[in-house]
Amino acid sequence: MTGVVVVDQRSDWPVDIPDVEVVTAWDYLTHETHTRAPRTTRIYNLCRSFSYQSTGYYVSLLASARGHKPLPEVTTIQDLKLAESPSVLNDEIEELIQQSLARIGSSEYVMNVYFGVSLAKRHERLARALFNLYPAPLLQAKFVYRDDEWRVDTLGAIALGEVPPSHHEILYQAAGGYFTRKRSPRAKKESARYDLAILVNEDEKEPPSNARALKLFERTAEDLGFEVEFLDKGDYGHVAEFDALFIRETTAVNHHTYRFARRAAREGLIVVDDPVSILRAANKVFLAQLMDRHRIPQPKTLLIHRGNVSHVARELGFPCVLKQPDSQFSKGVIKVETEAELKRQTREMLERSDLIIAQSFEPTEYDWRVGVLDGQPLYACRYYMAKEHWQVVKRGKNGGKQEGKHETLDIKDVPAQVLTIAVQAARAVGNSLYGVDLKQFGKVVKVIEVNDNPNIDFGVEDLFLKETLYRKVMEYFLKRLEARTKT
Repeated sequence: MTGVVVVDQRSDWPVDIPDVEVVTAWDYLTHETHTRAPRTTRIYNLCRSFSYQSTGYYVSLLASARGHKPLPEVTTIQDLKLAESPSVLNDEIEELIQQSLARIGSSEYVMNVYFGVSLAKRHERLARALFNLYPAPLLQAKFVYRDDEWRVDTLGAIALGEVPPSHHEILYQAAGGYFTRKRSPRAKKESARYDLAILVNEDEKEPPSNARALKLFERTAEDLGFEVEFLDKGDYGHVAEFDALFIRETTAVNHHTYRFARRAAREGLIVVDDPVSILRAANKVFLAQLMDRHRIPQPKTLLIHRGNVSHVARELGFPCVLKQPDSQFSKGVIKVETEAELKRQTREMLERSDLIIAQSFEPTEYDWRVGVLDGQPLYACRYYMAKEHWQVVKRGKNGGKQEGKHETLDIKDVPAQVLTIAVQAARAVGNSLYGVDLKQFGKVVKVIEVNDNPNIDFGVEDLFLKETLYRKVMEYFLKRLEARTKT
């Protein structure tokens, strides 16, 4: 049985879909058969009302209490009650709204979304995005054209009885497609105890794990009793079906990766990277202040705003390094040599963020990267500077890049001070998976940054531990899940 459709009256759902049972809300709430159904049971709540403490509300509420996977969840029901304002939407959806409704001739438009599907093919991406943001089986969005742009007027769940008869066919087709969605091309292993989702982006040019590393994560997780499924950003509506989420796509705050992490944490999944780690590690201004508060050594650092740019030359001298708060992969990190260059670069950076970071330039032959998991060192690498460049990665104007060589070491061969400082920096951020970048000058070690989404690539970070590295990461998920089960 893949799922249970819950309705107020059996006649509310007149279609038969393989492996999907249809029950009344009262039966689901009161019969022991459903109370003790396996925790992996999916509940599709199509009750006529989701108002507070109504039967429909309790179906989703008790489904969560029983360990079932309800759609919609109570959190979604509550979120939709606050969704009248278009400010709840993100920039990606706002752009989709303008694109999707560009050819609408009237000043108002109503769109019904059934399990992420719209009647109009041209609205397919927008319908899916709205469903991903608010995973409810039946949604209705009302748009108005005002001040030369389309805006959301209202957005909410609709009852099954509010679906026009002319829409029933597309509703049943959409539901059938959603219900029978395959969790995996292979049969579920009887030994699988937990469901693990791995979020990836096949189009990402510089993902945190390459294809062979992802395969090793999958294999080691299965060996430990996980059922593994790879997700992409279109699978937001399915997050709550899993026990754990491992994000192997480059994270950012104003991005779907953060929304995945936030929702997974809210639904009680074990998630790496967790949303707090993303918020903290994604911003170099925060990290600089955090390192300072914990007295963790870092290059001399100034918090730059429009009023103190003139202090940089006196405090740091030239050359110095400017950092955009959300810079990644050496992007947004600039070395400036002169006062004129400093003024030009800070002016451009301060257009994007009211605060940026300036640090003293302290060149080394290589940077240390120490992977830290759950407060303990996991792996260690030396990343050497690209040839004739001051960073590990040298980027060309045409989009090409040149990387320095790398060296992976046994943790036992890493200087004690490097490990100590790396662990202190990681623990200041959280207890998840981090990559701490450091510079070493003899016995002096300084933190450059803490990354919440560190690279774990086949042929680089795993060169010493090999498959043991992947196993240690998966064992972290298993330990957290088993600890949760015991409480």
